[in-house]
Amino acid sequence: MENAKLREQVADLERRLAQNSKNSSAPPSSDSPFDKPAPKSRRGRSGRKPGGQPGHPGRTLERVEVPDEVRRHEPVACDGCGADLVGAAQTGMMRRQVFDIPPVRVRVVEHQLIERRCGCGTTTCGQPPEGVDAPVQYGPRVTAILIYLYVGQFLSKQRTAEALGELFGVPVSPGTVAAASARAAKAVDGCGFLDLVREQIAAAPVAHFDETGFRVAEKLHWVHSASTGKYSLITMHPKRGIVGMNAAGVLPAFTGIAVHDAWAPYDTYTQADHALCGAHLLRELTAVVDAAPAGEYCWARQAHDALLELKKLVDDAVQAGRTSVDPQALARQTHLLRSAANIGATENRHRASKLAKKQHALARRLLDRQHDYLRFTVDFRVAFDNNAAEREIRMIKLRQKVSGCLRTLFGAEQFCAIRSYLATAAKHGVHFFESLVALAEGRPWLPETA
Repeated sequence: MENAKLREQVADLERRLAQNSKNSSAPPSSDSPFDKPAPKSRRGRSGRKPGGQPGHPGRTLERVEVPDEVRRHEPVACDGCGADLVGAAQTGMMRRQVFDIPPVRVRVVEHQLIERRCGCGTTTCGQPPEGVDAPVQYGPRVTAILIYLYVGQFLSKQRTAEALGELFGVPVSPGTVAAASARAAKAVDGCGFLDLVREQIAAAPVAHFDETGFRVAEKLHWVHSASTGKYSLITMHPKRGIVGMNAAGVLPAFTGIAVHDAWAPYDTYTQADHALCGAHLLRELTAVVDAAPAGEYCWARQAHDALLELKKLVDDAVQAGRTSVDPQALARQTHLLRSAANIGATENRHRASKLAKKQHALARRLLDRQHDYLRFTVDFRVAFDNNAAEREIRMIKLRQKVSGCLRTLFGAEQFCAIRSYLATAAKHGVHFFESLVALAEGRPWLPETA
């Protein structure tokens, strides 16, 4: 009895040690640098050569027809006889263009408010342009650069201030960066942008949801993401579950198809339909395969392969312009997936180890929620995975990795508000810097709605 218990504990520890970003929900940053998992691509051979394909728009630097400056370089003497070539006939010319940025310095504009005294004795002063409110202040483009580096590129306040000083010779303090960020977040909220995005996502037929931990004021908080192809909403809250989701303000009003990773609190929103992330399921099945004895049949491998075949059926149908997959192929792969899950549930039903219980729960979930996992096969609006939501929160995790945690919840909320603004603008084809300049000028960019 004692030996059996020890063997179970050892097996559980080995399973935990074997977990990585390829077979669990652990992020790639948690993988050991000395024991990173070998790449295991789920892609099959496409028959195409690697690299850009024919018709792909390249990003190679190309010459312009009208350069800003032309410098001619004449030959001094003939390479053959050494004769002077001044006045000789020109027989050709090679063009070489260098793209560079000229030295940049801040341009200071002084606004002089002139006072005039009328014959009646009244003194009247000229009015400054809109936005010129202080004796000395930074203009909208400097402000936009500050926010771009701090929120858009994840520099810390100190490094943002140093970068602006070194690049443009502008003396900036970390406090100035914080103040600019606070004004920008206030402008985003004040113009109704966040409410508009909440409404648009809540009314969408399909939306993606995810959450992740983030350190704020040395405590664990949670970033919540809600997104569609055109809108992104990122919020911060001390709670991970329903309280935090309700505070984000999308799921309580959402009645479309919610794509997520099968975390239980999402299922409490029963007014919505649900689609579960296939990529998460593949990682869970991979973990079962990795834990199975080598050379033996494993139900999870069959389920894994069937799921990939189902994804391929949908991808091929979409590429061919069809609106549905071949029903016989769909039924065949669905049967393989379900039969594998039945085997997994039966094999682990009466086993008492933690590993067996976890595998049994996975198999049962696959059986009980088959329709939610395979919704992407019958409704092409639904993606196979939840990458749309994960991309949003990945940027926030990258910020933590680059510059550490945020010091206050208020500052974290401001950061998320600006990231929502930038991510949504990017989805509408508006560049980060362009949208930030508009924000700093007091005319925030707002998406056009139908």
